[in-house]
Amino acid sequence: MIQAEISVYPIGTSTTSSSFYIAKGIEAIQDIKEVRYEINSMGTILESDNIDKIFEAVKNIMEVIHNLGVYRVEVILKIDSRNDKQAKMEEKVESIKKHLRM
Repeated sequence: MIQAEISVYPIGTSTTSSSFYIAKGIEAIQDIKEVRYEINSMGTILESDNIDKIFEAVKNIMEVIHNLGVYRVEVILKIDSRNDKQAKMEEKVESIKKHLRM
């Protein structure tokens, strides 16, 4: 299972807010069947068994933002690829929570 965290920063827009551009980027990946995603306040987690699908999603996000008239888009991509077991993103979070003192 592969999880990737993508953070996208449109540069040179007329506003300091990036939520519109990020939302349009997310819309561009909603139909990629082999990719699950979860947004958070600092980025988006992508999940797939296929790294090419992760890269397809990243490309789609970047292209849609460019197509909105943004000349420069900075993308930070962090990938966690694990092939010894299939752990979904929710399972990884639950594993951490087991160790938290509450």
